Amino acid sequence: MSCGSSQPPLPPLQADKPKPAKLSSSNLEALRPTSSDDKKSSWDGRRLVGSVDYDKGVSRVSVEVAGVGRDQIPARYRLRVYGTRWQKDWKVSEVVERLLRLNDWDDVDAVLNCWVGRFARKNFSLLIREMSIKGSLERVVQVFQWMKSQKNYCPRTDIYNMMIRLHARHNRIDQARGLFFEMQEWRCKPDAETYNSLISAHGRAGQWRWATNIVEDMLSAAIPPTRSTYNNLINACGSSGNWKEALKVCKKMTENGVGPDLVTHNIILSAFKSGGQYAKALAYFELMKKTNISPDTVTFNIVIHCLVKLGQYGRAVDVFNSLIGKRAGCCPDVVTFTSIIHAYSICGQVENCNKVFNMMLAEGMKPNIVSFNALMAAYASHGMHDEAFATFNEIKYAGYRPDVVSYTSLLNAYGRSGKYKEARGIFDMMKKNSCKPNRVTYNALIDAYGSAGMISEAVQALREMEGIGIQPDNVSLSTLLAACGRCGQIVKINTILSMAKSLGIELNTVAHNSAIGSYMAVGEYRKAVAFYRMMIEKNVRPDTTTFNILISGSCKLEKFNDFFEFLDEMKELNVPLSKEVYSSLICAYIKQGNLAEAEKTFAMMKATGCMPDVITYTSMINAYRTTDDWKKAWDVFVEMRVNNIKPDPIACSALMEALNRGCQSAMVLQLAKVMREESILLNSRASFEIVSACSMLRDWKMASELVEKMELSLSLLSVGLLNQLIHFLGKSGKIETMMKLFHKIVASGIVVSFSTYSVLLKNLLAAGRWRKYIEILEWMEDGGIRPSLQMYCSVLSHALKYESMKHAVLIQERIDSLREKVG
Repeated sequence: MSCGSSQPPLPPLQADKPKPAKLSSSNLEALRPTSSDDKKSSWDGRRLVGSVDYDKGVSRVSVEVAGVGRDQIPARYRLRVYGTRWQKDWKVSEVVERLLRLNDWDDVDAVLNCWVGRFARKNFSLLIREMSIKGSLERVVQVFQWMKSQKNYCPRTDIYNMMIRLHARHNRIDQARGLFFEMQEWRCKPDAETYNSLISAHGRAGQWRWATNIVEDMLSAAIPPTRSTYNNLINACGSSGNWKEALKVCKKMTENGVGPDLVTHNIILSAFKSGGQYAKALAYFELMKKTNISPDTVTFNIVIHCLVKLGQYGRAVDVFNSLIGKRAGCCPDVVTFTSIIHAYSICGQVENCNKVFNMMLAEGMKPNIVSFNALMAAYASHGMHDEAFATFNEIKYAGYRPDVVSYTSLLNAYGRSGKYKEARGIFDMMKKNSCKPNRVTYNALIDAYGSAGMISEAVQALREMEGIGIQPDNVSLSTLLAACGRCGQIVKINTILSMAKSLGIELNTVAHNSAIGSYMAVGEYRKAVAFYRMMIEKNVRPDTTTFNILISGSCKLEKFNDFFEFLDEMKELNVPLSKEVYSSLICAYIKQGNLAEAEKTFAMMKATGCMPDVITYTSMINAYRTTDDWKKAWDVFVEMRVNNIKPDPIACSALMEALNRGCQSAMVLQLAKVMREESILLNSRASFEIVSACSMLRDWKMASELVEKMELSLSLLSVGLLNQLIHFLGKSGKIETMMKLFHKIVASGIVVSFSTYSVLLKNLLAAGRWRKYIEILEWMEDGGIRPSLQMYCSVLSHALKYESMKHAVLIQERIDSLREKVG
């Protein structure tokens, strides 16, 4: 708050020269020189006072208000204060500091009754003003009550205005209204500022009808509304979400000859934001620019918020960059940075969230608790518990006390990373630090237990939630239902639905979707469809997620009649088709062998602006694979990469199979190189196709590299791929490498099948390794696998050829034994 116009400009702060004896510990006051005329003109002014502690190296600057001192009080009171040591000639600022140092249970009378300035009426308004700026509400009320008991007190409108504003800031509407009636009883006539303060108080509480009535009373009292009056009334309407009424007030304001200013326009924008009319807010902003109204930081903050809500993240970042580059004519503030952090968090770009936060620090701004919470929420959404915990500690270092949002975000971070014990620890620490958990906190704890498959503990958390008087909501039930679906506990699903009914909770669309998805996850297709029909009967409107679950489930089970029935219902309800639905539709046509319709749907999807994802592209590659059209499959893959969609192992393996079917083995190896460069993991199917391509091209080097990479994951490979690898190595003449691979297969604990032994024996016999052949036959018998008659017959000729009678007799005995069993 600046000094009055009568006060001369403040010179630079200067410290008085300390006494030599006390040079090491001085507390110096920087005061400007004052004259007698200056004292008379600036008794109510506020000025800066500085102090320096050279020992500690600390400087302090505060605001001082002198007020009316002993020499200026009325003459009839001077005899009472002169000559007594109990009466102190304190300045108003000193009185305020002493009052603030009192304990909650101390009485203010002990300080105020020793103050000489109480005999000057002018000091009362100064005291209330300074206490309103610095003190707590309860302490100011005590001072006000003391003031009214003084004999020389005279009620003043400005004092009541300050008290009404103070109660309004603390959302004490009834007390503010009571002061309004009290001041009239004391014959203080309310002015425009009084009515404005009262309108603002009701606006904070969202009581826009009360605010409108106060304006009517103001007009009845012949007090013309000011621009602040209209702004407060518009804000009262807008803060309660009644944007239409706010526009009416703005129109009436213009008709009455009071033109709107930038504050008015910002309030209108805020009204649109509070009412969820984000598109209207952006349209109003464009109208502001056309009328040459220069927006400020508050305006841009509202615009960024609306763009984020509409999902237009790119435009929001552009607005932010214009503020950073100072092209918009104003600079961003903490709210701006926090909004952009929230936008990047929604998009899943956690690295950018951290960059924006560091940028805010680099700009010299101090993040508030909301900024820290926004960054923690970004980390929590990705389960980055270490980063979230570090940010949680930064909140404490910054001097803030973590609130319920901080604790909930940290709990959610641990829950999403599967650390339910740590999540519970955060929950307990939260209660220990006297931070009361809310419904969102309990939902995060339920989700932490549910993600870990601990359904009983999740239900117990819900019961605990009920026990302290917090009613579970649809989010609580949806979280539990999703957890039951993941764990395959159908009994628990029915129990939770019964619980919702007993609690009187009307399930919304999200909760119905969780129940339908859970039934699908446990294989209860009929119950899922029945629950959907019940959802329609309850007039709960299904959304895109609902049909995604139903259409995907019916497609997997090849229930095409139900599939197309759900699709028709989706169109009747004007629910937009999503990527998942398009992918399921393409998959359904492919399973029916209708490639033409699949291609038509794929083209329609791109024409409607719904960009295909990796699942959609994989479905089309599989379609062309089944028709042996490797060229179109390759074109789809190229299109996917052009659209910056990273292929996954399933898409790559499907394309490899299509290429191998089309005798394009070289292209398979080319694709394998792409997978290696882009760090795409090899699955069993892709490895099989690569080995097949190597076999066709006799590329031994590529196959050897593949075998080395797969040694650590042999237990995850299919029997077909293992047989293919053994066959390829044996056919290439690499018998020792083949046997080495076989030994690793046995050592890894894989149960070797009869087919694998057959491939191994054929390659050993072809290489003339008939003695090793006989050894493997013995391994088969020891492993409980009976060799076939043909296996013994094949090796008998080799034993006879090399005159190994011992082996020949043994083999002949096995042959005779097998023939007897067959006969």
